[in-house]
Amino acid sequence: MHRKMLKRGFTLIELLVVIAIIGILASVVLASLNTARDKGADASAKASLNNMRAQMELFYDDQSPNSYDTGCTADATVAAALTAAGDAVGGTADCDDDDDEWAAEILLTDGSTYYCVDSTGVAQESSSSKGGSAVSC
Repeated sequence: MHRKMLKRGFTLIELLVVIAIIGILASVVLASLNTARDKGADASAKASLNNMRAQMELFYDDQSPNSYDTGCTADATVAAALTAAGDAVGGTADCDDDDDEWAAEILLTDGSTYYCVDSTGVAQESSSSKGGSAVSC
């Protein structure tokens, strides 16, 4: 009698290879998502600081005599922008002001790049902090 041997299913080795390939692809996708998440957080923090520039100008115009002094802390919309920037990257935005000028910066998600905006219109990334209570980038 002739028996037909039918081979059904996959071997254990074939299944392990497929699972390993899926695992490698999943890790690549997750790494890309983390990079995109960090870029999104940085973009949100930058947008908050850039929007703060307009708020500081409104604060300046509302003061008599015109002054930026205490704008970083006294104006609720400026404080909200600073908080939003800090929340986006999981840090704290630094803002310093005096009568004639102001500057704000935040450490971005890479941990080594600062983003700074000031009253002269500068908006730049830098590898070093503006330092202490400096009012310019």
